[in-house]
Amino acid sequence: MAKQGKLQTFLEYAAAKSVLSTLGHLPAPAAMAIGRTMGKLAYFLAAELRKTGAINLRLAFPEKTEEERAELLRQCFDNLGRQLGFFSQFSTRSLEELQSLTEPHGLEHLEAAKAHMNSGVILFTAHLGAWELTSFGPSLFGHTFSFLVRRIDNPRIEDLVDGIRVRFGNKTIDKLSAARSMLKLLRSKGMLGLLPDLNTLDAEAIFVDFFGVPAATNFIMAKLALRTQSPIIPIFAPWSEEKRKYLLLIGPPVSIESTGDEDEDVRRLTTQLSQHIENQIRQYPGQWLWIHKRWKTRPKGEPAIY
Repeated sequence: MAKQGKLQTFLEYAAAKSVLSTLGHLPAPAAMAIGRTMGKLAYFLAAELRKTGAINLRLAFPEKTEEERAELLRQCFDNLGRQLGFFSQFSTRSLEELQSLTEPHGLEHLEAAKAHMNSGVILFTAHLGAWELTSFGPSLFGHTFSFLVRRIDNPRIEDLVDGIRVRFGNKTIDKLSAARSMLKLLRSKGMLGLLPDLNTLDAEAIFVDFFGVPAATNFIMAKLALRTQSPIIPIFAPWSEEKRKYLLLIGPPVSIESTGDEDEDVRRLTTQLSQHIENQIRQYPGQWLWIHKRWKTRPKGEPAIY
């Protein structure tokens, strides 16, 4: 069994490295075009993921027709493939080449937060567009930070991907042992990146509306911001079909209200952040990760959705 496990690890790694290396040595437009083709193929092969996506889109957009929702689901797979092609460029292109592939907006918000911070800074994003760019992108422009990741089960693929993510000075924090690390980082005036848009287990979640449906949402970011007085800055990386490149959109800090009632303040801020993410998804509805079971955890007594 051990030999079989090692063989599987190697074969998975060899396949991942081969894909990234092949795409990485192609011009970016070609790599992203091939990635989209791979996404289209995955759409036809992944029946269970299509089923999940269809359920999610019915919940989020009941006003749309079946045809409109089906098109958004196809765009979701296209987006995943295009991001793969784009990610492949991260390890092979120079700093200047990578900067030219990205159009940043709002870097001044990040610079201002760093210049005046009495504590750390929290950047938050979602699985929208090229979410890997929301961590990698700022490092291209001199803003390195630490961000939370779920380690990939295959350790060789994890080392491969992690090496790309930290190429220009970023650091990754293992999600499984993150609580103390995040607090320590913010109290030492560091920058922390988080993605709070996925389903969360009961112990780490509160239910707030997401597209009008109660969703188990991680409250840790709100609690960290309130306890450390760290500003929260939104950052998203949608694809612009018009400009044929990814945008790096950095907004002004989110308004934070502290009344002294921590539970209520955490709920209010978590709701506010979830609404901010929803607004971004509504602007780019074909670029969010609809194949994730966002509403899997349900309030007590409610039936399962999936």
